[in-house]
Amino acid sequence: MRHGENHRVQHLGWLRAAVLGANDGIISTASLMMGIAAAQTSNNIVLLTGIAGLVAGAVSMAAGEYVSVRSQADTEAADIEREMQELAAHPLAELRELTEIYIARGLDRELAHQVAIKLTEHDALLSHARDELGIVEFLQARPLQAALTSAATFAVGASIPLLAVIIVAEEYLIPAVASSAIVSLAVLGGLAAKVGGASLIKGAARVCIWGAMAMALTGVAGHLFGVQL
Repeated sequence: MRHGENHRVQHLGWLRAAVLGANDGIISTASLMMGIAAAQTSNNIVLLTGIAGLVAGAVSMAAGEYVSVRSQADTEAADIEREMQELAAHPLAELRELTEIYIARGLDRELAHQVAIKLTEHDALLSHARDELGIVEFLQARPLQAALTSAATFAVGASIPLLAVIIVAEEYLIPAVASSAIVSLAVLGGLAAKVGGASLIKGAARVCIWGAMAMALTGVAGHLFGVQL
């Protein structure tokens, strides 16, 4: 029977992908449009650039997350398969290995041996996966979940500076994109920190700082190297 506590670490799988996707969507799309806008182009070109960035970024995030997390999942599966073979071929050696793990964690040898026996009888593979390999159920890699989460949150994040371009007049384009991105980054950083149990202010500040730096650099690049289109 599972206990009813809901720990924050259980959210790590989807939370990391969601924060990464939304953060990248806001920063990359806003920075891209800031660079284009600094080259003194029209609202329509900036908007088209942003839409292209949203589509390309969402697909790229999904592909990148899937490949990355799929590699992790494959590694975990290979380790578990190897552990299954070792348990079948050398059960006593694996029992001693589990005993030594519990001794290293503070149990005396007799108690560690008893615990190892009981857990082996209950579920040997689960015990070794958790205590030897460090593979825990709610921390296991889920490639499809990570890919879809990253793509969806990237699109949501990227839509924020895009809306600013649609709503505001051309002369206010750059400050509107920058301010909408900074505000949304602050909200994102605060929410992510709250879910993770960290400081809201620190969480908001760190994403705002990096976002502002990215937009400033691309804005300067657009101003220096851009041409009138």
